[in-house]
Amino acid sequence: MPDYPLTSTFLGFDFSQNKIGIAVGQRLTGTANSLTTLISRNKKIDWTGIESLLEQWHPVALIVGLPLTMDGEEQETTEAVKIFGNQLNKRYNLPIHYIDERLTSREASHILGYEGHTSPRRHSKPGKKVKKKKQQGHDIDQLAAQLILQSWLNENG
Repeated sequence: MPDYPLTSTFLGFDFSQNKIGIAVGQRLTGTANSLTTLISRNKKIDWTGIESLLEQWHPVALIVGLPLTMDGEEQETTEAVKIFGNQLNKRYNLPIHYIDERLTSREASHILGYEGHTSPRRHSKPGKKVKKKKQQGHDIDQLAAQLILQSWLNENG
């Protein structure tokens, strides 16, 4: 782990253009917990929501899940995530650490009971809205952020 104090707090992000799952973790305990999911309106990031979380948690660094193919190559969404990370760094002047997020959404889906699928709409009829199943207040995006941050803490602890 980079040279962060033992009492350091980190925020983890699972970014997509429609929503951002966010988690918090501590170096002292080496654990991450899901916080919330911020919804993007018209693909505009909820910077006010992010700033509020930064003020509440005072993280020393931000961990962003980097989407890669199963071969470890960049994919279509990788560049958007890097842009988001650069924007976080410029706005808040905090270090950004990227971590491979392969399979975190699938793992989160499995934990939440979506039978290994990443979408709760997989069997829905066209035009029919399907409510996301929640378990213990978690949704797939914030749980994915928790898994991303936990992986980073495990690798850098």
